Amino acid sequence: MMGLKRTALLCLLCALMLVHGSRRKHARCPGSCTCSKENALCTETGSIPRSFPPDVISLSFVKSGFTEIPKESFIHTPALHLLLFTANIFDSINEDAFLGLPHLEYLFIENNQIKWISPFAFRGLKTLIHLSEKLALKLSSLANNNLETLPKDLFRGMEALTKVYVPKHHHSRFIVFLKVRLARARISCVNPLPLSHIRDLRGNLFVCDCKLKWLVEWISHTNATVDQIPCDRPSGFHDRKINELAPEDFDCITTDFSLLKSLEFQSISVEAFTLGLDQFVVFAQPFLGHCSFMEWDHVQMEFRNFDNITSTSTVLCKPLVIESQLFMVVAQLFGGSHIFKRDVSANKFIRIQDIDILKIRKPNDVEIFQVDGEFFFIIADSSKAGSTTVYKWNGIGFYSIQSLHSWHRDTDAEYLEISGKPHLILSSSSQRPVIYQWSRGDKQFQRRSDIPEMEDVYAVKHFRVRDTLYLCLTRFIGDSKLMRWDGAMFQEIQTVASRGSMVFQPFSVGLWQYAVLGSDYAFTRVYRWDDRKQQMVPFQELNIQAPRAFALVPVDGRDFLIGSSFKGQTRIYEHLVLDLSS
Repeated sequence: MMGLKRTALLCLLCALMLVHGSRRKHARCPGSCTCSKENALCTETGSIPRSFPPDVISLSFVKSGFTEIPKESFIHTPALHLLLFTANIFDSINEDAFLGLPHLEYLFIENNQIKWISPFAFRGLKTLIHLSEKLALKLSSLANNNLETLPKDLFRGMEALTKVYVPKHHHSRFIVFLKVRLARARISCVNPLPLSHIRDLRGNLFVCDCKLKWLVEWISHTNATVDQIPCDRPSGFHDRKINELAPEDFDCITTDFSLLKSLEFQSISVEAFTLGLDQFVVFAQPFLGHCSFMEWDHVQMEFRNFDNITSTSTVLCKPLVIESQLFMVVAQLFGGSHIFKRDVSANKFIRIQDIDILKIRKPNDVEIFQVDGEFFFIIADSSKAGSTTVYKWNGIGFYSIQSLHSWHRDTDAEYLEISGKPHLILSSSSQRPVIYQWSRGDKQFQRRSDIPEMEDVYAVKHFRVRDTLYLCLTRFIGDSKLMRWDGAMFQEIQTVASRGSMVFQPFSVGLWQYAVLGSDYAFTRVYRWDDRKQQMVPFQELNIQAPRAFALVPVDGRDFLIGSSFKGQTRIYEHLVLDLSS
C-alpha cells in the first residue's frame, strides 16, 4: 500500500513538471539537468546548481550525490513554485536552505537519508499553499528519511505544511484531471491513489523523548491537521502515536551538579551560616590548625576568604547565631575545645569559654538545636573516658545540663522531631543507635529506645518528604540504610552499597530531595528521591576524594553544594536546573 501511495505521489509530481510543454529550453540549463519551458529535472548531480532558466518554476532532484542542502541553495531561483528531493543521499539540511523562495508552494523531501535538520532550515517559507481548481492543497513532506527527531520550532510560522487535503466533493474530478494530464505527458500510472492522506512525516524512526516534546505541544495548539506519526523509541512509547501524546507525558526537567571550583586545601567539615544579609561557610582544617571562613561576594558572585580562627587538630567548627551574635564551637582532639565570639567592633573572633576537658575528651560531632525557643548544642564524644554532653545558652555563656551515653564512644548526634516531640539519636561504635526524647518536665533527654539490628552505624541524618520522616544511616563497613518512621518505629526500606563511607547526607533543593553518599574508595554518589519507587535512586557521581561533610548553600538565587575532602581538594558544585526539551 505504501509503495502504491509513493507511486501516485511521484506520478502527480511528474505530471506537474512535464505537462506544461514538451519543448525544452536549453539556455543556461545545468549540464546535469534536463529542462523544459518551466520545469527542470536533475539526476545524479554532485551539487546543487546555482542557476536555471528564468522561466523554471518546478525543480526536482533525483538520485543525486550531494551530502547536504547548504545555506541559500536557491537564492538565485526565486520563481520556484515546486521543489522536490527524492531518492538522494544527503543527510542534512542547513539553516536558511530555502531562503529567497517567496513563491514556493510545494516542498517534497522524501526517501532521502536525512538525519539532521537545522532549526532554521525552513526560515523564510511562510506558507506552502496552492489554490487550483478550487482545491486547497497544502503540500509538504519529510517522509521516509532517517529522522529520529526534529529541531524545536522547525515549523514555526508554517502551520499549513502538514497535510494534503482534497475535499470529498472535488476528489473524483481531481483524479480525472490527473489522469488526463498524465496521459498527455505519456506517463504510465495505474490507479492513482486518493491523495487525502499523504503522511508528511511517515517512514521515520522517531525517538519520542524530550527533544520531541515541542512537536507534541505544537500539534496540540496548531490549526493544521496532522496525520498519525508513530514513535519508534523509547520502549515505553513504541508504536504510540505522537498525535496521541500529551506534554504531560514527558518529564523533561532535570538537574545537575556541575563543578564550579576546587579549593586548594583539605578539610574535615564544612558548615554554612547566614549573618545579617551575608552568607558564609566555615571549614575545619586539622592539618593547618584553622577554622577558615569564606564569604559570598555579591558583586563578583563567588566565595572569597574572610577570616581564620587558629586552633589545634580541629575536627569541627560549628557556627551558632543568637540574636545577631555569632558564636563558634571549635572542637579539637588535643588542647581542649573552645567557644569563640565574633567581636564586631574589633572585627575578629575572641575566645570566651573553654569546654570541660574532663567531659569532652575526643569530640567527633557537634549538633546545634532549639527547644521551646532556647538554644542548645550537643557534643558527641568518641573516647571511652568522655561523655556526650548537652550544653545550654544562659544569656552569657553555655553550661552543661546533661551528660548521657557515657563510655559508649559516640560518633554522631542528630536532633529531630518525631511525632512533634524533640528527640536525639546518638550513633556509637559500641552499640546500636540510641533514641532519646526530651522531657519538658525534667528539661532533659530521656532514653526511649534504640534502632534494632543496626550495628556499626557511624552517623544518622534525617529528612522529610512531605510529612513522612526518613533516616539515612551511614556505615563504613557494610551497607548503609534508608529507614522510614511508621508511627511507632523505624522500618528499613532500602539498602545502599557503601563500603568506605563516612557521610550519607540528605538535603533538598527546591522540589528535589537528594542524599549524597561519600566514599574513601570510590566516586561519591548523589541519589535523588523517586516518589514513584519511594526510594533514593542513583543520580550522579562526583569526583571528590575521601569526603567527610557536605553543606548546601543557597545564595543570590543559586544553590551550591560544598564538599569537604580529607585527602584532596575541597569542591564547590553548583546545582543547575535543565530543561531537556529546550
